[in-house]
Amino acid sequence: MKLSKNNAGLEAEKIAATFLLDRGLKLVTQNYHCKFGEIDLIMKEAKILVFIEVRLRSNNQFGNAAASITPQKQQKLILTAQHYLQQHGDYQCRFDAILMDKADVRHIEWVRNAFDA
Repeated sequence: MKLSKNNAGLEAEKIAATFLLDRGLKLVTQNYHCKFGEIDLIMKEAKILVFIEVRLRSNNQFGNAAASITPQKQQKLILTAQHYLQQHGDYQCRFDAILMDKADVRHIEWVRNAFDA
């Protein structure tokens, strides 16, 4: 059975969260929403708060998963992260990306410090 785009994205986020938990990160929240946008996963690695964008691209016709995190998308993520920090306190933080070409743990590329704020 083929997953819908939305279901495939949710499955990719679930796989990404498990992948990161297995590597010692602690889940803070999933799908944080505010007026600026959404952050897929917010996790902690030691004392660092990690804002994580999960991108699943099974078709590279319009670019790969990394290319889909455009400067405009980065700006939305930064504004959303700033909103989160205003609500929950100031932390040292970074932006990571989980890139997948299939919703499968064997197809994960974890990019730490994918971009700077």
